[in-house]
Amino acid sequence: MPLIFITGGVRSGKSHFAEKAAVTHYQTEFNQAQRLIYIASGIALDHEMEKRIERHQADRRAQNIEWLTIEEPYDIADTLRKLNDGDVVLWDCVTTWLTNAFYEGFDTGTPCVEQSGCLEQKLESLKKAVGTLLEKRVTFFIVSNELFDEPPYTNEEVELYRHTLGKLHQWFVAIANEAYEINYGVVKKWK
Repeated sequence: MPLIFITGGVRSGKSHFAEKAAVTHYQTEFNQAQRLIYIASGIALDHEMEKRIERHQADRRAQNIEWLTIEEPYDIADTLRKLNDGDVVLWDCVTTWLTNAFYEGFDTGTPCVEQSGCLEQKLESLKKAVGTLLEKRVTFFIVSNELFDEPPYTNEEVELYRHTLGKLHQWFVAIANEAYEINYGVVKKWK
Protein backbone atom coordinates (compact mmCIF):
# COMPACT_ATOMS: atom_id res chain seq x y z
CA MET A 1 0.00 0.00 0.00
CA PRO A 2 1.37 3.40 -0.88
CA LEU A 3 1.24 5.82 2.05
CA ILE A 4 1.72 9.50 1.17
CA PHE A 5 2.24 11.95 4.06
CA ILE A 6 1.54 15.64 3.41
CA THR A 7 2.17 18.41 5.92
CA GLY A 8 2.40 22.20 5.92
CA GLY A 9 1.24 25.32 7.65
CA VAL A 10 -2.36 26.38 8.04
CA ARG A 11 -3.85 27.39 4.66
CA SER A 12 -0.62 26.42 2.88
CA GLY A 13 -2.39 24.52 0.11
CA LYS A 14 -1.75 21.04 1.54
CA SER A 15 -5.38 19.89 1.39
CA HIS A 16 -5.73 21.06 -2.21
CA PHE A 17 -2.49 19.28 -3.13
CA ALA A 18 -3.64 16.09 -1.37
CA GLU A 19 -7.08 16.15 -3.00
CA LYS A 20 -5.59 16.67 -6.46
CA ALA A 21 -3.03 13.87 -5.90
CA ALA A 22 -5.71 11.48 -4.63
CA VAL A 23 -8.00 12.20 -7.60
CA THR A 24 -5.11 11.75 -10.04
CA HIS A 25 -4.20 8.43 -8.43
CA TYR A 26 -7.84 7.33 -8.44
CA GLN A 27 -8.26 8.21 -12.11
CA THR A 28 -4.98 6.51 -13.02
CA GLU A 29 -6.05 3.37 -11.20
CA PHE A 30 -9.70 3.71 -12.23
CA ASN A 31 -10.06 0.16 -13.49
CA GLN A 32 -8.72 -1.17 -10.20
CA ALA A 33 -9.65 1.54 -7.69
CA GLN A 34 -12.81 0.75 -5.75
CA ARG A 35 -13.70 4.01 -4.06
CA LEU A 36 -12.34 7.52 -3.62
CA ILE A 37 -12.76 8.23 0.09
CA TYR A 38 -12.34 11.42 2.09
CA ILE A 39 -12.06 10.87 5.85
CA ALA A 40 -12.84 14.15 7.59
CA SER A 41 -11.85 14.59 11.22
CA GLY A 42 -13.05 18.17 11.66
CA ILE A 43 -15.91 19.16 13.92
CA ALA A 44 -17.69 22.47 13.32
CA LEU A 45 -17.44 23.82 16.86
CA ASP A 46 -17.28 27.45 15.78
CA HIS A 47 -18.12 29.61 12.77
CA GLU A 48 -14.55 29.60 11.41
CA MET A 49 -14.34 25.80 11.41
CA GLU A 50 -17.81 25.58 9.87
CA LYS A 51 -16.61 27.80 7.01
CA ARG A 52 -13.43 25.75 6.52
CA ILE A 53 -15.43 22.52 6.33
CA GLU A 54 -17.84 24.10 3.83
CA ARG A 55 -14.89 25.31 1.72
CA HIS A 56 -13.31 21.82 1.67
CA GLN A 57 -16.66 20.29 0.67
CA ALA A 58 -17.11 22.85 -2.12
CA ASP A 59 -13.57 22.18 -3.38
CA ARG A 60 -14.33 18.47 -3.65
CA ARG A 61 -17.67 19.08 -5.41
CA ALA A 62 -15.91 21.32 -7.95
CA GLN A 63 -13.69 18.42 -9.01
CA ASN A 64 -16.65 16.72 -10.73
CA ILE A 65 -15.73 13.38 -9.23
CA GLU A 66 -17.64 11.49 -6.59
CA TRP A 67 -15.98 11.28 -3.19
CA LEU A 68 -17.35 9.07 -0.44
CA THR A 69 -17.01 11.29 2.62
CA ILE A 70 -16.72 9.67 6.04
CA GLU A 71 -17.03 12.03 8.99
CA GLU A 72 -14.83 10.50 11.71
CA PRO A 73 -13.62 12.87 14.41
CA TYR A 74 -12.75 10.22 17.02
CA ASP A 75 -12.47 6.53 16.10
CA ILE A 76 -10.21 6.78 13.06
CA ALA A 77 -8.77 3.31 13.71
CA ASP A 78 -12.17 1.65 13.31
CA THR A 79 -12.76 3.54 10.06
CA LEU A 80 -9.34 2.53 8.69
CA ARG A 81 -10.00 -1.13 9.46
CA LYS A 82 -13.14 -0.98 7.28
CA LEU A 83 -11.33 0.14 4.12
CA ASN A 84 -11.26 -2.24 1.17
CA ASP A 85 -8.56 -3.34 -1.22
CA GLY A 86 -8.38 -0.85 -4.08
CA ASP A 87 -9.64 2.16 -2.11
CA VAL A 88 -7.92 5.52 -2.57
CA VAL A 89 -8.22 7.33 0.75
CA LEU A 90 -7.48 10.88 1.90
CA TRP A 91 -7.51 11.58 5.65
CA ASP A 92 -7.69 15.26 6.56
CA CYS A 93 -6.32 15.77 9.07
CA VAL A 94 -4.09 14.28 11.77
CA THR A 95 -3.88 17.47 13.85
CA THR A 96 -7.65 17.81 14.05
CA TRP A 97 -8.03 14.15 15.00
CA LEU A 98 -5.30 14.44 17.65
CA THR A 99 -7.02 17.48 19.17
CA ASN A 100 -10.27 15.52 19.25
CA ALA A 101 -8.45 12.56 20.84
CA PHE A 102 -6.93 14.80 23.52
CA TYR A 103 -10.29 16.24 24.55
CA GLU A 104 -12.69 13.38 23.91
CA GLY A 105 -14.60 12.91 27.17
CA PHE A 106 -14.40 16.58 28.14
CA ASP A 107 -18.18 16.95 27.89
CA THR A 108 -18.66 14.11 30.39
CA GLY A 109 -16.08 15.40 32.85
CA THR A 110 -12.62 14.04 32.08
CA PRO A 111 -10.86 14.51 28.74
CA CYS A 112 -8.72 11.67 27.41
CA VAL A 113 -5.51 13.65 27.98
CA GLU A 114 -6.25 13.56 31.74
CA GLN A 115 -7.09 9.82 31.81
CA SER A 116 -4.17 7.53 32.48
CA GLY A 117 -3.20 5.62 29.33
CA CYS A 118 -6.11 6.93 27.24
CA LEU A 119 -4.06 8.86 24.71
CA GLU A 120 -1.46 6.10 24.41
CA GLN A 121 -4.25 3.60 23.72
CA LYS A 122 -5.70 5.79 20.94
CA LEU A 123 -2.28 6.22 19.33
CA GLU A 124 -1.54 2.50 19.53
CA SER A 125 -4.92 1.69 18.00
CA LEU A 126 -4.24 4.15 15.16
CA LYS A 127 -0.82 2.62 14.47
CA LYS A 128 -2.21 -0.92 14.43
CA ALA A 129 -4.96 0.13 12.00
CA VAL A 130 -2.43 1.79 9.70
CA GLY A 131 -0.32 -1.37 9.95
CA THR A 132 -3.33 -3.38 8.78
CA LEU A 133 -3.68 -1.02 5.80
CA LEU A 134 -0.08 -1.73 4.82
CA GLU A 135 -1.20 -5.30 4.14
CA LYS A 136 -4.06 -4.19 1.90
CA ARG A 137 -4.03 -2.61 -1.53
CA VAL A 138 -5.16 0.81 -0.27
CA THR A 139 -3.56 4.09 -1.34
CA PHE A 140 -3.54 6.30 1.74
CA PHE A 141 -2.97 10.07 1.66
CA ILE A 142 -2.51 11.61 5.12
CA VAL A 143 -2.68 15.37 5.72
CA SER A 144 -1.37 17.09 8.84
CA ASN A 145 -0.37 20.56 10.03
CA GLU A 146 3.15 21.70 10.70
CA LEU A 147 3.25 23.30 14.17
CA PHE A 148 6.94 23.19 14.96
CA ASP A 149 8.25 26.55 13.72
CA GLU A 150 7.02 28.39 16.79
CA PRO A 151 8.96 28.61 20.05
CA PRO A 152 7.96 26.27 22.91
CA TYR A 153 4.85 27.18 24.86
CA THR A 154 4.77 27.47 28.64
CA ASN A 155 1.52 25.49 28.73
CA GLU A 156 2.33 21.81 29.47
CA GLU A 157 -0.71 20.52 27.61
CA VAL A 158 0.17 22.44 24.45
CA GLU A 159 3.75 21.14 24.61
CA LEU A 160 2.48 17.59 25.16
CA TYR A 161 0.30 18.01 22.08
CA ARG A 162 3.21 19.28 19.97
CA HIS A 163 5.50 16.52 21.24
CA THR A 164 2.88 13.85 20.52
CA LEU A 165 2.20 15.28 17.06
CA GLY A 166 5.92 15.44 16.30
CA LYS A 167 6.40 11.79 17.23
CA LEU A 168 3.36 10.84 15.14
CA HIS A 169 4.73 12.78 12.16
CA GLN A 170 8.08 11.00 12.47
CA TRP A 171 6.32 7.64 12.57
CA PHE A 172 4.20 8.43 9.50
CA VAL A 173 7.21 9.66 7.51
CA ALA A 174 9.23 6.58 8.49
CA ILE A 175 6.60 4.24 7.00
CA ALA A 176 5.53 6.53 4.12
CA ASN A 177 6.43 5.90 0.52
CA GLU A 178 6.40 9.65 -0.09
CA ALA A 179 6.46 12.71 2.20
CA TYR A 180 5.71 16.29 1.19
CA GLU A 181 5.77 19.66 2.91
CA ILE A 182 3.70 22.52 1.48
CA ASN A 183 4.49 26.15 2.30
CA TYR A 184 2.86 29.12 0.57
CA GLY A 185 1.60 26.75 -2.12
CA VAL A 186 5.15 25.55 -2.88
CA VAL A 187 5.61 21.78 -2.70
CA LYS A 188 8.80 20.26 -1.27
CA LYS A 189 9.19 16.49 -1.63
CA TRP A 190 11.24 15.15 1.28
CA LYS A 191 10.87 11.45 0.62
